[in-house]
Amino acid sequence: MHRFAFLLALMAGPAFSAGLEIGVTGESVNGTIKIDLLEDVAPLHVAQITALAADGVYDGVVFHRVINGFMAQTGDVKFGKDPSDTSRAGMGGSDLANIPAEFSDVPFDRGIVGMARSQSPDSANSQFFIMFTEGHFLNNQYTVVGRVTEGMDVVDALKLGDSRSGAISGQPDVMQTVTVID
Repeated sequence: MHRFAFLLALMAGPAFSAGLEIGVTGESVNGTIKIDLLEDVAPLHVAQITALAADGVYDGVVFHRVINGFMAQTGDVKFGKDPSDTSRAGMGGSDLANIPAEFSDVPFDRGIVGMARSQSPDSANSQFFIMFTEGHFLNNQYTVVGRVTEGMDVVDALKLGDSRSGAISGQPDVMQTVTVID
């Protein structure tokens, strides 16, 4: 139902504007990240993210890959909900279909939100990442879906993972609640 309502709003035209409000908790962080979703840039990806958030499936998902000076990744709704076992986090997605790439001219700058994927550009599903700094080598390789409008201090405070793989040791930070906002 939520996905259908969102798609109707998306088809109604540019008056619709969506965002996410993410409540994050962890050992080193407790705060809120607000993201403006760019439905004019990546309408299919925004529709999927919004549908998943509206259904509550992002609630309780860990930040499973956090690389200092690069990005923080989350959104594995299949394997990312058990903070005590993140060994498979990053390998899963949702029950919804993968989304074809929607590349744009929006550069991967600090605070940009992009969709994570496998080697195939058309394999994005539920996982996304937030840039700590610019990463223009990702331009036209990954789909930009939004930008952080508030809470970059929360992103900056996320527990860092291994310097090469980004894998988190111990308890990862968690998206406790993910809410769709106007």
